[in-house]
Amino acid sequence: MIVCPPGPADGIKFATQLVMVVNTTPEFSAPENPQKLLAPPPGSIPEPPKTEPHPPPPHSHFRRKIWLYAVVVLLALGTFFLLHSRSAARAASAKSAKGGRGGTAAVTPVVAVEAQTGNIGVYITGLGAITPLQTVEVKSRVDGQLMAVHFKEGDRVVKGDPLVDIDPRPYQAILDQTQGQLTRDEALLSNAIIDVDRYQTLLAQNAIPEQQLTTQRALVTQYQGTVAFDRGLVDAARLNVAYCHITAPITGVVGLRLVDPGNIVHAADTNAMTVIAQDQPISAIFTIAEDQLEPILKKIRAGDKLPVDAWDREQKNKLATGTLATVDNEIDQTTGTLKLRAIFDNKDRSLFPNQFVNARLLQQEKTGVTLLPSAAIQRNTNDTYVYFIKPDNTVTIRSIKVGTTEGDQSEIISGISPGDRVVMTGVDKLQEGTKVNPSLTGGK
Repeated sequence: MIVCPPGPADGIKFATQLVMVVNTTPEFSAPENPQKLLAPPPGSIPEPPKTEPHPPPPHSHFRRKIWLYAVVVLLALGTFFLLHSRSAARAASAKSAKGGRGGTAAVTPVVAVEAQTGNIGVYITGLGAITPLQTVEVKSRVDGQLMAVHFKEGDRVVKGDPLVDIDPRPYQAILDQTQGQLTRDEALLSNAIIDVDRYQTLLAQNAIPEQQLTTQRALVTQYQGTVAFDRGLVDAARLNVAYCHITAPITGVVGLRLVDPGNIVHAADTNAMTVIAQDQPISAIFTIAEDQLEPILKKIRAGDKLPVDAWDREQKNKLATGTLATVDNEIDQTTGTLKLRAIFDNKDRSLFPNQFVNARLLQQEKTGVTLLPSAAIQRNTNDTYVYFIKPDNTVTIRSIKVGTTEGDQSEIISGISPGDRVVMTGVDKLQEGTKVNPSLTGGK
């Protein structure tokens, strides 16, 4: 029995032993008369005539040895290379184990960051929507045909700008009629007043009875009432003519046109011809939980102006900055929330009516606190910690207490001081006492 050598240096000796075994092994030879092995019992079948066996070819044994030697050499070479690779792997493993047990340990590259002193705000976030301070539906106050439209959809109009014209001719005709009636009745009144003066003179001369003067005075009063009525009709007709020319009631942005020229509009129509929304300034109405109301009310009662930032739906882009204007007068009992209104100048028109926003109300700003990027803070089920880098560039796990978190910065209440270095990237390769090569962010 031949045992496989333990090391690659014994590969050649192993091949030599294989060759010696092959040389000492007796060659295989076929029986002289192989037909005897298959011969039936005597007497069962007549014996065939005997023939002389053919001798084996003279080179058959030599070729067999050559092929056997070749196979042995290939096996020896394969065994040598296999054992050599295993020995190299064991050596590398042993070297690595030696380095971990006390040799030169590998240095792990990491990205580190220093704790800084700075300011951080305490924000209250609420869901809300942009709401115009004024929204007007432009409707007709008279019946008639829409003759002209003086605005383009989406235009910004100023209060008093013409918007649409309705056919004024029917109302102008009524105005002319009432003015003619007023003129006639005013003439009758003037004549009645002259008659009163004449009757007073005649009564003083006892030329007419007193009853005639009294009747004439009543007639003057009647005409005065008629003239007042006529003036009212004139004013109403003149007002209808003015209603035929509709102007912008507020300054804002005009919406889509809902009625085209040529259509008949009525004062009783439910749909407006267009809508104007004030966009400068504009407000945002948002809700907060009732538990967050008390510190806000204290600030308002003290006369403080609380800043409010409007952010987009994903809270990635700040749209505008305004101030808190007012607080609603009651809490919604079904949701336990309260509505607040913030005012924004919106000079760049970045806020759009009915736009969804995340309103962030700055309740308090903490100054001179220790700040650390939130990415450097590690958490598990039991603790909040960081990988603190010692002066000798080895790391240790240090528990910390986190206060306010704003954006990518967090306030560190305890556990870290300004100037301390902690690992921010590469913590998955670290454990207690690992040697690191820190690279501070910002090129420090």
